[in-house]
Amino acid sequence: MFLGLDCSTQSLSALILDAREGNILHEASVNFERDLPHFNTSSGFVHGDEPGEVFSDPTMWLEALDALFAKLVADGVDLSGIDAISGSGQQHATVYLNDQFGPTLASLDPAKGLAEQNQPCLTRALTPIWMDSSTDAECEEISAAAGGNDEVCRRSGSTTTQRFSGPQIRRFSKISPDAWSDTSVVHLNSSFLASVVAGESVSIDHGDGAGMNLMNLATGNWDDSLVAATADDLADKLPTLAPSDTITGTVSRYFSEKYGVNPDAKVALWSGDNPCSLVGMGASSPGKMVISLGTSYTLFAAMEQPLTDPSGFGHVFGNPCGQFMSLVCFSEGALALEKLRSELDITWNQFSNAALSPEDSPVRSLLDKQFTDMKSRSTWMSESPSTIYVTGGASQNHGICQTIANIFNANVQRMGTSASASLGAAMRAAHATGTFTLNELEQKFTQPAPDSLVTPNPDTAKNY
Repeated sequence: MFLGLDCSTQSLSALILDAREGNILHEASVNFERDLPHFNTSSGFVHGDEPGEVFSDPTMWLEALDALFAKLVADGVDLSGIDAISGSGQQHATVYLNDQFGPTLASLDPAKGLAEQNQPCLTRALTPIWMDSSTDAECEEISAAAGGNDEVCRRSGSTTTQRFSGPQIRRFSKISPDAWSDTSVVHLNSSFLASVVAGESVSIDHGDGAGMNLMNLATGNWDDSLVAATADDLADKLPTLAPSDTITGTVSRYFSEKYGVNPDAKVALWSGDNPCSLVGMGASSPGKMVISLGTSYTLFAAMEQPLTDPSGFGHVFGNPCGQFMSLVCFSEGALALEKLRSELDITWNQFSNAALSPEDSPVRSLLDKQFTDMKSRSTWMSESPSTIYVTGGASQNHGICQTIANIFNANVQRMGTSASASLGAAMRAAHATGTFTLNELEQKFTQPAPDSLVTPNPDTAKNY
């Protein structure tokens, strides 16, 4: 059995698969807002005092990790059969820790909680997440110091981007110099939680590391120029980079003693949610395009060479299975849908019907704008797919899928599970052990859902 974990914006989820039989055995989730209300989040995050600041609390993720494993045990899952664990984390979020983080992980007490034991290691109480847009000045400063945005894009795969880790790190080093001085290591959401599960501070994988404006795509190492342009002493605070299929060791005794996890279960490096979704959608090889309809919308595909977007809207990340992936992100896509649905006071079925109606409506207007923009912003990928695979909560809505099919003039298919990030994490855990090939795992777990094919309406597609 292989366990995939996914720390998204709104929840922490688990998926357990039997790679030999090709079955998903169990899924469970902890919703931050519903299950951990004392953190006072809205959809898993809080706004800061300054414009554009959006944060999450790392101790909330740790409480959720304890709650999730307790839930698995309460559900009757025998965790002693877990062979390997990996995970997925919301990209770009940075966690700042002092020099006690490693020793604390090595001596975690199963009688206590993860949050209370790790909280003293934090040099910054709240983590800026992917929604944070407070770093305009820092983006300009990094770009100027590194030779301009074209050079930053050539090196890192993206122009300096507000939401990315590098600008977030720079801003923290400027506004809190004493706390920055006390910081010994800067982790991502993914590598932070991977470290907790492994019981030691681990590397950042190439998939998630590429989303920081700090990694050199050509070498797979930290880029000296970008690191120097970002913050003083940053080179000493970054973990090493490593391939995504790296096995760090076995699970921390905290989880084996407290929850009965197999003490010999291997831990593979975690990656970002988008790279993991690429694997979970069966799209880790070039030739497939994926649209993920989560909190934000993302359009992505595997690529052999790091072709970058000359307009600066697209990004190149690492493919956890080797080479690269292209991606365009559209912030808060699902939140916009939910806000409109709430304002109109209609059900999701009524929302779907409005999307399919030939009449003009606020629903049609919003969806048309979202997906025509997505199409126009993705031409740099040089992909004209005959089929687009969709995932995420909104992918279950037929009206939305039909809109995508019409605008892209391509078939649309939903996958069997909307939990593509946690599925991809579990598949990565299985693949990292060397027991199963990626092709075997894709054949077993990434087939489209039955009767999910949506074809474009020829007349409507022509109008678009």
